[in-house]
Amino acid sequence: MPIKLERKHACPFTLVPLLIALGFVLFKLYTASKVTNPETGRTARVGLNPEQEQKLGLEAYAQVKKDEAAKIVLTGPEIDLVKRVTNKLAKAAAEKAIVSVIQSHEKNAFCLPGGKIVVYTGIIPVARNEAGLATVLGHEMAHATSRHGAERLFRSEIIKTILGGAQQSLAQMDPNQRQTIMGALGAGAKYGATLPFSREQESEADHIGLLYMARAGYDPKEAIGFWQRMDELLGKGSPSEFMSDHPSHGTRISQLKAWMPEAEKEFTQYHSRAPAA
Repeated sequence: MPIKLERKHACPFTLVPLLIALGFVLFKLYTASKVTNPETGRTARVGLNPEQEQKLGLEAYAQVKKDEAAKIVLTGPEIDLVKRVTNKLAKAAAEKAIVSVIQSHEKNAFCLPGGKIVVYTGIIPVARNEAGLATVLGHEMAHATSRHGAERLFRSEIIKTILGGAQQSLAQMDPNQRQTIMGALGAGAKYGATLPFSREQESEADHIGLLYMARAGYDPKEAIGFWQRMDELLGKGSPSEFMSDHPSHGTRISQLKAWMPEAEKEFTQYHSRAPAA
């Protein structure tokens, strides 16, 4: 009587692609350029060199100006206000700055690598005064001087590589089961790494921006008033901090209070250097 040999099912999981991905990640971590933030002392790995950042910043700035050409404000009190605040902050941060103001209800501003700044007029009423606007622009300039974009790119590549390795390791698995596992891994990466890291960068920009505005001669306590106004304006509709890439307004206010003694020292030093009226 012939003996039937049972065929063993292939294992639906193989470690080789994941191990290759992890090896590549270790190589990237070892060889990546490192930068140390002079304000906070935090060391970060970045995915772009300064020249690449500058090029991308110029390209993005040119595209914004092209897309919003009809809305760019060329004269008037709004552009005068923004330029006045920007010039003071740029001097305090020892950076160059070029600014464009766009007529819009959008409550936003951003600073690209190379000091290319875009301000939407909708943020000005919320800022209320120069110090409020310095809160916003100091924060945005801090993102650029801290090279946060290049750091985000590096981290994004690391996460993408790990998830790609995991997906290849599960290639022989049932498609529905693989989709479920990859969904769980993606959610874990998002809520356990990407969003907390983004909030960390936002907090660092708040901290450094607070110092910039104080060095520029703006009362740092005005930053708390600005975020209180933002909380009144947007707080109810904001997602929970855990699900957001920004800290809650309450967290921001608490952190600003903790950093206030350092900022007030900078503010006092500014006035001690200022010539008497």
